[in-house]
Amino acid sequence: MKQSLHERIRSDFERRILSGEMAPGDRLPIEQELVEHYDCSRMTVNKALTALANAGLIDRRKRAGTFVARPKVHSMVLDIPDLAATVRERGQDYSYVELARRVLRRSQVAPDDAALASGGQLLELSGLHLANGLPLALEHRRISIKAVPGIVDADFETAPPGSWLLEHIPWTEAETRISAAGAEPDEAKHLHVKPGAPCLQVERRTWRGNVPITYVRQLFLGDAYDLVARFGPSSAAQAAARD
Repeated sequence: MKQSLHERIRSDFERRILSGEMAPGDRLPIEQELVEHYDCSRMTVNKALTALANAGLIDRRKRAGTFVARPKVHSMVLDIPDLAATVRERGQDYSYVELARRVLRRSQVAPDDAALASGGQLLELSGLHLANGLPLALEHRRISIKAVPGIVDADFETAPPGSWLLEHIPWTEAETRISAAGAEPDEAKHLHVKPGAPCLQVERRTWRGNVPITYVRQLFLGDAYDLVARFGPSSAAQAAARD
């Protein structure tokens, strides 16, 4: 079935935004330029931009223009910290050890992950974040291959999965859940603690518009990490590892 022109315009910009070609804050061409480029009416352009705005991919501002949407969060949840950058900013050596990696076919995707997979496959990763050679956090992550096809061949030796995603696939929405948890026996082994040791558990889901990107569960040593959030006009959030 042939795409209508407004759907083509929408999909063109959706692809550029979701791929990271257009970053948050980038300005889109003015409507007249789009009318001339696509040889269509202003109504057609407006219909495409409205669809992008409804999906949370762009912000339309009167007398200012149209921009790629900046990240926003559900309610008062924390911004997404880059663990590698956070550790290095503290003057510590950072490293990431990949423990497991596998592609889950559509038939292997659990019902709870169906929305994340969006009818496609998932990349399932497990890894350990270290600061000065000592365990900081154990991470279990699932990523939509349909939304992030380049993730399958990504090399995480220089940048862990979270850092890679922040660089290549800017997010627009995030949902974070923070809770206390005791380390399970296999988790305790990787974290070098006793089973049941108190840990800080952070679960996060991210989207680009209405497209699910990733689900991650991070288990931090209870005495090695804290989360500090500052809320105000800028809704800035900070996260830092303790000494």
